[in-house]
Amino acid sequence: MFQEFKAFVMRGNVLDLAVAVVIGAAFGKIVTSLTDDIIMPVIGKIFGGLDFSSYFVKLGPVPASYTGSLTDYAALKKAGVPLLGYGAFLTAAVDFLIIAFIIFQIVRAVNRMMPKPVVAVVVEPAEVALLREIRDELRGRPAA
Repeated sequence: MFQEFKAFVMRGNVLDLAVAVVIGAAFGKIVTSLTDDIIMPVIGKIFGGLDFSSYFVKLGPVPASYTGSLTDYAALKKAGVPLLGYGAFLTAAVDFLIIAFIIFQIVRAVNRMMPKPVVAVVVEPAEVALLREIRDELRGRPAA
């Protein structure tokens, strides 16, 4: 059983997938930081100091024991208040669009680097072309 497991793990596809998952997770952290720390603050500045991550709608009551700010999304969420965090969703959507665009660009670049398949042109012998012409001519004649 150990030998089978070793053979499975050592296959190229499994190792490639493992590397892709690790690289993808690290890339996701970079994109999240890019979105949270660079893009969304710039968008917020352009639109008058908006902080999208704190946009939410309360869907339920705040516990009586809660003593924090009623505008702090993270604190309200931690206190168990049901919230519709559309600002956090917007930030996640921007993350997704950035990742999707970058992956599209990578796949596009790889496809351009891949050699194009050579299409073999089959040249038919002259006899076959002549027989084809004769056949087509005979088909065009009226039946006698």
